[in-house]
Amino acid sequence: MTKVNYAVADRDLKYYIFDWDDNILHMPTRIHLERRTETGEWVPHAVSTAAFSVIRTDTENFRPPNGDWENAFVEFRDVDDDDDDENVFLRDTRTAFDRVMSGDGEHAPSFWRFRQALIEGRLIAIVTARGHNPAIIREAVEYFIERVLTDEERATMLENLRGYMKSFAPSENTENDEDVLAYYLDHNKYHGVMSPDFKSHVKGAHGGAAQNPEEGKQFAIRDFVEHVIHIANLRGLHKPISVGFSDDDVANAKAVEEYIRVELSREFPAVKFVIYYTSDPEQPSGRKVVVQGQLTLDFNSDEHRSSNIEH
Repeated sequence: MTKVNYAVADRDLKYYIFDWDDNILHMPTRIHLERRTETGEWVPHAVSTAAFSVIRTDTENFRPPNGDWENAFVEFRDVDDDDDDENVFLRDTRTAFDRVMSGDGEHAPSFWRFRQALIEGRLIAIVTARGHNPAIIREAVEYFIERVLTDEERATMLENLRGYMKSFAPSENTENDEDVLAYYLDHNKYHGVMSPDFKSHVKGAHGGAAQNPEEGKQFAIRDFVEHVIHIANLRGLHKPISVGFSDDDVANAKAVEEYIRVELSREFPAVKFVIYYTSDPEQPSGRKVVVQGQLTLDFNSDEHRSSNIEH
């Protein structure tokens, strides 16, 4: 007999938006640049996403190959390659997971928070500056569930998901684990903001296009907020809604914070927003900035590896 946690129907409405690189996982993917030497010569120079977040504004010493940023981010796009059957994002995700699970690599600041959100069956969005389509990003999330969660944690997750479905979607099939997980994954959002799919979505919904990753993430965050509000209204859930966003890139996080302060907090005054800056190695779980209201997260214990959050 399958277990159902009906108590989740009385839970608060907390949702989460996660950047991927260096926030959930330290990926091996590299950005291909050219660096100016002391003699003024430009030479190939590949960097990690963490390094790029530091040097990205140094246009005197770093530039994209042939002046085209698409050349720099070729590993961050979905590219057909007859010699490689696996998508580059999924391949690098598997490598990053294996390093963490084997103890050969460090988890990124929001790794444990992301893990706990999945176990609790919270709706989440992955919002990344990468250019992958939603199906690919969703597959990476599914792999996280399979590879990282223990059997007990997966069982708890399914109990929670069945509780939500029994309470708010009683017509859905909850007997089969695969169907329950698929229903949950279908209701999350997966945005690679530099992908053709996302750019087409933004153009269709807003009549314009995001000019850069920061602007793309703003569109994606609005999309998720509207999504969770729609679901809450559809199910008659008249409770306060909290949305947390975490990103390791300071420029992206600042742009999102400003966007929330100026626009989203006014348009959605009942929603509580929190931004986590996760770039500081001395604050393993990030610096927390509350834009409106107070998002109370029970992640300050050793169990959740989320101490050192600034309030």
